[in-house]
Amino acid sequence: MSAAPNTETSPQRLAAIGGQLDELRRFLAPEDLARRVAELEGRMGVQGFWDDQAVAAKVSAEHARASRRLDGWHELTRDVEDLETLIELAEEDPSLEEEVAEQLASIERRLAALEEERLFSGPYDAGDALVTVNAGAGGTDAQDWAEMVLRMLIRWAERRGFEVELLEASPGEEAGIKSATFRAGGENAYGLFGAEKGVHRLVRLSPFDSANRRQTSFAGVEVAPVVDEVEEIEIDDDDLQIDTYRASGAGGQHVNKTDSAVRITHRPSGIVVQCQNERSQSANKDTAMRMLRAKLLERRERERAEEIAREKGEAQSVNFGSQIRSYVLHPYTMVKDHRTSFEMGDAQRVLDGDLDGFVRAELLRQAAAAGSAD
Repeated sequence: MSAAPNTETSPQRLAAIGGQLDELRRFLAPEDLARRVAELEGRMGVQGFWDDQAVAAKVSAEHARASRRLDGWHELTRDVEDLETLIELAEEDPSLEEEVAEQLASIERRLAALEEERLFSGPYDAGDALVTVNAGAGGTDAQDWAEMVLRMLIRWAERRGFEVELLEASPGEEAGIKSATFRAGGENAYGLFGAEKGVHRLVRLSPFDSANRRQTSFAGVEVAPVVDEVEEIEIDDDDLQIDTYRASGAGGQHVNKTDSAVRITHRPSGIVVQCQNERSQSANKDTAMRMLRAKLLERRERERAEEIAREKGEAQSVNFGSQIRSYVLHPYTMVKDHRTSFEMGDAQRVLDGDLDGFVRAELLRQAAAAGSAD
């Protein structure tokens, strides 16, 4: 356990908290938020509210999200006021130093969590994410690496409290996977996973090389928002090639003797989606169509961002092809993000799902870039 910090530093930390609160107040607009919560509660109290389940679910979700933000804000401001008094008392009574340190740490932690909300401004950031991992160059090593990346992302999602559903996984010839797709469900899942989009590079001594030589492998991560069926993404049936195959391997929780797995190719875009996790072919097809809709929406948003960048004369990369992070396991251990320069020496800890530092650094970078562009 670390020693309690000197209370002489507490006023400085309290001043920093005050500045962060002022900035957070401008973002949250608690008075407006309270009015919105009351408005949503009024809608939920109307007779027949639950007759339309889809609309009711959306309103309830927004109410829960807004109420949580508002409650968090009120609790935080109350605790900051109490902390001011506690720090004054600690100047006269040193025995209170440890309590001051604990309160400071608690407030700073909760403030950081509320501040994170500022980083999600996109129209789909608050919703679920469809995450696809593809093996890149490097043969069997790359397929093994893709499975390691899949495991890392799923572990991180579970640590964040997201619901994870593996929709499809195509096993490699000798080891690992060629590709896999999972859905991460939870608040801000798409906004958070957006920081992991791109190419992940691994450097290690190959466990598949008899000479144990150093090998560089690549895996690509694609992230798309999960959207409602009402989304204005038009798909022409004539543009689709639909193939069925037998569900097997990782991702096929219910291994069937029938050709229940579905692969859909969207000819105009070249996008391919597949699902083998459901019990029936029709269920797999429905899920695959939702996956296709999500990926087409992501492509449209990416093309829109590229067009805006061109109009502004900016040379910025917004595609999946950019290498975002290197994981070095030999001759030393280090994970470094090339966008933010954030790094960690404990590579195994990162591979076990400790991605919060990398994700937060990238979201802050994106927010700063968006702010300077306005």
